Amino acid sequence: MPAKKIIQFHAVEQPITEAVTKFGGQPVWIDEPEWPLSESQDEPMMFIGQIAIEPELFPDAQGKMAYLFMTDSEEHGSNTPTWDPDGGENAIVIQPGGEVWVETEPLSEGPTLNLRGPSSTSPREYRVTCVEGYDADFLPAHEQSDLSQAEKETKFGKLEESKIGGTPIFIQSDEFPGDDWQLLFQLYSDNVPFDLHFGDSGIGYGFISADGDEGKFLWQSF
Repeated sequence: MPAKKIIQFHAVEQPITEAVTKFGGQPVWIDEPEWPLSESQDEPMMFIGQIAIEPELFPDAQGKMAYLFMTDSEEHGSNTPTWDPDGGENAIVIQPGGEVWVETEPLSEGPTLNLRGPSSTSPREYRVTCVEGYDADFLPAHEQSDLSQAEKETKFGKLEESKIGGTPIFIQSDEFPGDDWQLLFQLYSDNVPFDLHFGDSGIGYGFISADGDEGKFLWQSF
């Protein structure tokens, strides 16, 4: 049974400068900065957050931190393929030692996600605490169709969970980036305190390769 940590978000007004899981603000780089560039715009993508790669959840991974970036589709248009793991409009940078397949620049700071609420009162970023749990092993969509909604939630958690590790709950078809890739995190756009443009009540899925050297991201919506 894959272990998971359900994310709880906590607003802070001061910048978080430690190498811990957080969302918003600016990345806390472990190695030299590797800020991904949008393939269509040739501009820095928007930083969404960083997720600590914990050995108890990802024992084969050598990296310590995964940094999530995505082109701002609100600014550049909803047709920008930010949902595509190979579209050049999102990226997961793993440090130290990870492989990055998009173009990057050595920027320590850049565009960051939009916070909900009036800018004068919104916090700059969010730290997290986590509730530990377990998911059942992944079942293909055609096997899940035999389960009731209550059975699915018991096995895989609620759809609105944002979590690190565990089993992905796909809205549409099963969409692993490749063989033996593991869910790194899952973010439900309607249940986070900041703007994530994942379509209509969409879910973002971050994955890590079996050797822990590469991350990929995609999202699905209703």
